[in-house]
Amino acid sequence: MYSKKEKEQIVMELYDAHSEALVKYIGLLINDFHRAEDITQETFLKAYRGMNTFNHKSSFKTWLFTIARNLAYDYLRKQQRNHILLKLLSKPPQLTVSIEQAVEMSEEIKGLYHTLTHLKITYREVIILRKIKEFSTKETGVILGWSESKVKSTLSRGLRELEKMICEEEHYEELS
Repeated sequence: MYSKKEKEQIVMELYDAHSEALVKYIGLLINDFHRAEDITQETFLKAYRGMNTFNHKSSFKTWLFTIARNLAYDYLRKQQRNHILLKLLSKPPQLTVSIEQAVEMSEEIKGLYHTLTHLKITYREVIILRKIKEFSTKETGVILGWSESKVKSTLSRGLRELEKMICEEEHYEELS
């Protein structure tokens, strides 16, 4: 059992170490970086409240990403119930970034992130966790609640789909 002071210290250290990565991860999942900041705050609040239930079977980082993923899915489910998700699916989702972020990102990276938003959510998740956030196959499996073999096979299919989409975009640009 952690004391209140210990929990506060641990959560502050976790926030300093992982908050930026969590905002980016959630933003890529839900395609809304402003809402991702709110969900990141909720993640740390939930971590603080649940600190005494943390079982140490995984790292704090993996635990935080699992909480964040669950909160992001809760958000998407709520959006779906309000029919907003249906509207988003009727037109290509837009990746919302601040002006500073847009300037910092190269055109190639922006294109990749844009293409990622068009992938099936399971492909998007596994690519983000394995290739962008650099979690191990095991850690990714823990976060997603999947076996390691499912992580590997979904990653493989997702990367093939991403490559296919990028090639199609390049081919289209060549024809333009």
